[in-house]
Amino acid sequence: MSEAAVKTRAAEADALTQRLDALTLPEAGFTAAARADALARLRAMGLPHPRDEYWRFTDPRPFNAPLPQPIPLEETSPDSPLFTDRDRLVLVFVDGRFDAAASSDLALDGAEIDILSQAETRADHWAGALYGKLEAAGQTPVPRPFAALNTAVAADGVLIRVTGKPAKPVHIIHRRASAEADVSWHHLIRLEPGAELTLLETGMVGARSNGVTEVDLAPGARLNRIAAKRAGHQKLGFSGIFARVDAEAAFKNFELSVNGTLMRHEAVVEFVGDDAVAHVAAAVLGDGRTGPFHHDDTVFVTHGAERCESRQVFKKVLKNGAVGVFQGKILVKPGAQKTDGYQISQALLLDDDSQFLGKPELEIYADDVQCSHGSTTGAIDETALFYLRSRGVPKSRAIVLMILSFLADALAEVEDESLREDIAERLDAWLTRHA
Repeated sequence: MSEAAVKTRAAEADALTQRLDALTLPEAGFTAAARADALARLRAMGLPHPRDEYWRFTDPRPFNAPLPQPIPLEETSPDSPLFTDRDRLVLVFVDGRFDAAASSDLALDGAEIDILSQAETRADHWAGALYGKLEAAGQTPVPRPFAALNTAVAADGVLIRVTGKPAKPVHIIHRRASAEADVSWHHLIRLEPGAELTLLETGMVGARSNGVTEVDLAPGARLNRIAAKRAGHQKLGFSGIFARVDAEAAFKNFELSVNGTLMRHEAVVEFVGDDAVAHVAAAVLGDGRTGPFHHDDTVFVTHGAERCESRQVFKKVLKNGAVGVFQGKILVKPGAQKTDGYQISQALLLDDDSQFLGKPELEIYADDVQCSHGSTTGAIDETALFYLRSRGVPKSRAIVLMILSFLADALAEVEDESLREDIAERLDAWLTRHA
């Protein structure tokens, strides 16, 4: 090994040491073995650097730094919170720690809900067999260091085991109390055979955040997850979702992202049973007017069973130098016949300074499949804009309507019509303010 390579390796090891030294490791109970394993894996793989294949579009160094830059608490949103007008079970986390006083009672027919920090000491807890397992499996073939870091150090999160069909959704709300909070949380969601759940997640999380959600769907289970975690203009955020989907189960995941200096969302989905469905979708709005905006969606879907359907639908609207990234892969294993895999990533650039970087991939080892991918980047259709204006629609409103039309395919992945309307109204309000 050359002297330069030795120095680089030493610098990377030192960066990891500084990152870990800045954290307080939780006292582990049933998660102890998984946390130790994750920490060992992290030390072996190291923190990511710009030379890594799946980080070449996104600079990981702000995530690698020991501490984040503070974000003033007075930064607020002019919008009212999402989904507050519906009956739901509310779980509030403040700087990543559960706030029982602000939350609902945890009792919910058809579901067992616990808090990670409170349940750790229960050696017989069902989560002990799941914590960190899907994250560890998702490290192959692509290493995901920040997910391993999360498994090792996350101090809190929600544990949900669903056995029936709860009458109302579970709503996780994130709030801030410290300007410099470096937040990690880890959720476990287990749906037993035939169970169903709608999971909502909203709010603003810390100056820097690292969140992981592990989803385990038994045969015939159905999970609809809608996340709309607001980011401040200076916010750094990483999130990872790791889903295992068994026979005839359905996983629907939609994320709305607005603002943020540097945001990275990873989704890792694996089919382990036949005739299952998984849809992963996102709508992203980025405006670089008040500072840098960089948003990265990285998705890896593995088809390991027959007759499974996957959809990746990602739409990004970018302006004032904003940058959007999409890296999506569909892997079809030998024997995964009748696979139906679809992937689309599209960006609407509202000026010449913004950019979209896409890397769609297909890797197929079965011969009876239907897989496709597409990626497009474009500007506002001037002909359509002229048509709307000729019908008396003001230019700013016409642009908003065209953007909402562009995002419609991603929003269509939200099955619940009332939830979809709530999100569309929020998008309309944000676009109108930024028109």
